Amino acid sequence: MSKAIYIATSEPESGKSIVSLGLMRMILGRTKKAAYFRPIIDDGLANKRDNHIDTMLTHFDLDMDYDECYAMTGEELIHKKTEGKDGEILDIIIEKYKSLEEKFDFILVEGTDFSGEGLFVEMDINILIAKNLGIPVVIVSNGKGKTKEEIETNVHLAYDEFNDKEVKVLAVVTNKINPDFIDVIQTSLKRELPDSVFIYSIPLINQLEKPTVQEIVDECDAKVLVGKRHLNNQTGSFAVGAMQLRNFIKRIEENSLVITPGDRADIILSSIQVNNSDNYPKISGIVLTGGLKPDKGILKLIKGLSNLVPIISVKNGTFEAANKIGSIRSHIYANNKHRIYNSLSTFDKYVHIDDFSNNLIAYQPEGITPRMFQYNLVTKAKKDKKHIVLPEGTDKRIVRAAARIIALNIAEITLLGDENEIRKVASENGIQLNFEKVHIIKPCKSKMFEDYVNTFYELRKHKNVNLDIARDTMADVSYFGTMMVYKGDADGMVSGAVHTTQHTIRPALQFVKTKPGVSVVSSVFFMCLEDRISVFGDCAINPNPTAEQLAEIAISSAQSSKAFGIEPKVAMLSYSSGSSGKGEDVERVRKATEIVKELHPELKIEGPIQYDAAVDMGVGKQKLPDSEVAGQASVLIFPDLNTGNNTYKAVQRETGAIAIGPMLQGLNKPVNDLSRGCTVDDIFNTVVITAIQAQ
Repeated sequence: MSKAIYIATSEPESGKSIVSLGLMRMILGRTKKAAYFRPIIDDGLANKRDNHIDTMLTHFDLDMDYDECYAMTGEELIHKKTEGKDGEILDIIIEKYKSLEEKFDFILVEGTDFSGEGLFVEMDINILIAKNLGIPVVIVSNGKGKTKEEIETNVHLAYDEFNDKEVKVLAVVTNKINPDFIDVIQTSLKRELPDSVFIYSIPLINQLEKPTVQEIVDECDAKVLVGKRHLNNQTGSFAVGAMQLRNFIKRIEENSLVITPGDRADIILSSIQVNNSDNYPKISGIVLTGGLKPDKGILKLIKGLSNLVPIISVKNGTFEAANKIGSIRSHIYANNKHRIYNSLSTFDKYVHIDDFSNNLIAYQPEGITPRMFQYNLVTKAKKDKKHIVLPEGTDKRIVRAAARIIALNIAEITLLGDENEIRKVASENGIQLNFEKVHIIKPCKSKMFEDYVNTFYELRKHKNVNLDIARDTMADVSYFGTMMVYKGDADGMVSGAVHTTQHTIRPALQFVKTKPGVSVVSSVFFMCLEDRISVFGDCAINPNPTAEQLAEIAISSAQSSKAFGIEPKVAMLSYSSGSSGKGEDVERVRKATEIVKELHPELKIEGPIQYDAAVDMGVGKQKLPDSEVAGQASVLIFPDLNTGNNTYKAVQRETGAIAIGPMLQGLNKPVNDLSRGCTVDDIFNTVVITAIQAQ
């Protein structure tokens, strides 16, 4: 079941507020606790709250604080994009969204308004947010002033943009269209779009297009002279009072807004009389231009009349004021109940919600995006905070990653090295490391040093290690850090930024040892591809595993996959699929697959299978049509280190995928290795998965 819906627009002024109000009422009718969330809000004026949020909170009495309802402003978004912090933007949005997901049964997410970045950039932003939140979309398009062909083209372009990025589109709403187009557009779109997409059309509703008097006051910085209680009056056409009275009266229509110079007492009084007359239409208000106001006697007369309309004063001239008022975008806001009810009534009339709501509730998101996966990792690590030691404490990448880990309160960190040197690295590289929260240990000066020396001596004396050798060995940061883990003074270790894999892993193999029943230490990478997470193993440790070792690597990798929230569907890779290939290498993979099936019959596994058949549904169904794994493998086991290491690096470089790892499997306590070419993000991610392993 989906826990959210994303309302996205294909262009400016789409009128998505109608859809937001209608869907929120539907959601509240089917769930106990609903939330409203806008990832990006308009900047607006200083100290002015977002109108969309206030309307939802007030009208539906949502149990939320204002600050919970958005992630950042448009200005903050642009600032972060300018600094190249696109990933941070998503992190902030996902964190806000996930905190709501924990508290509420359902979330209505409303996208941006195309007010600052430009159409294509904003659409990309909305697609990216919806994809990374893993929720389906309702697309709302603006049909005002467009031909049937233009409306259909815009809908197709928007649908294709979302669909191409594998964002599920549940419904399309064409809004503000010519009423004569409804049947034709409905028929055409239903024929051309998939049956799973609901198609709705809402005609242009004039009452919802024109601004209220209150909106004119806000946009024109007007002064209210009389009639404050009627500022929510809905305006209609404009009646400009710059002609003789007999000609002006003929131009007044229902809900006309009178715009006239402030010294035209004849027009002002006549307009009020027209409003009170049963023989003429009602007017919505009077705008006095030029900064002019009626004299005191006229004002006194006006205030004494019954059935007042709002009279406001603006500084602009009549022509300029009329143009400015004509350009005002109308909004739905919290205290205009009439417009809200009008919107809900319109939604009910044109959107048949029952079938759509059943479809929404039944929707199941497929897979998990890389950004959501990373967020889930961080969240999981925070829930049971662990202590990770980083032996290479003087490397600037390590220091920077440690600062980030500590700032986000993900794990307790110990850096090994000289404190003065670490402080110098932080200072010279502008790293804001909180030295009050980080532990710094220089191995030879540590109060634990002699205890570690003696422990190592006892563990390795059968290998001809004496105390002098033990003392020299324990001065090595990799050995000291590993001993911290062994003794329980740290929960896990991450190293390898400046040391070789062998240097990092050897101490763990010597005294941390492997888990019971495990004979081989192996590794996996979490490959964060654009639309899914794949587990690659073994790409870092075992050069030429036997069939028995391959089986063990597959089992460990499946367990790791499941532990990190990825359903294991294991592909045992080879240059042949099924029974077609022959040769020693293929037979080794085939034998390993049989061993896994015998030991874990519940595990979904296929082998031997080629890479394309493992990950491409079309190829998989062609080569192995009855397989539960072909085309949808999540765990890919390579036959040897040469194949695995080159493949993960090729995928990483050619697709831009994030490779988190290697994460070592099979040890009693978590020790993980870095590449010497690792980035700060690599270190950060490896520390996070190490902390989770330690849980």
